Amino acid sequence: MKKIILSFLVTFFVVAVTMAQPLERPMGPRGKGSRPSKENIEALKVAFMTRHLNLSVDEAQKFWPAYNACVEELKKARQEKNEDILAFEEAALNIRKKYKNDFKKALGSDERVNKAMGADRAFMGMLREELQNRKGGKPGLKNKGNGAPPPPPGQEPTI
Repeated sequence: MKKIILSFLVTFFVVAVTMAQPLERPMGPRGKGSRPSKENIEALKVAFMTRHLNLSVDEAQKFWPAYNACVEELKKARQEKNEDILAFEEAALNIRKKYKNDFKKALGSDERVNKAMGADRAFMGMLREELQNRKGGKPGLKNKGNGAPPPPPGQEPTI
């Protein structure tokens, strides 16, 4: 009788301890939570833009400090002028004009500078599309599932 009561109590405590554990979040493709962190998104953005612009090591060393400074100024302008959209757009245009020469020194041509200026929008579009695919939201789009960003516009994917 003591063995039955003892085994019942042990089972009860094991079940109680197990049930008291917090539920785990569903695992994402990288083994972390289902939402990517800000650092992961930034790393994906750097990889996407480096590939999108075909940056060499030399070009990257010149481009990224200028790009990061430009992004910081844009963030600051957005915070300061969040009430007036027109004032923000004007400030953003002036900031982009200010950094255009720095980008041209790093990238070499106006075509690549224009590509760099639109790379943010291309990355956000790719990110939005990937999130929609994961949610199953947009019909007609297939989830490739390999985690690689799509090729830059104008290039065919390699098989």
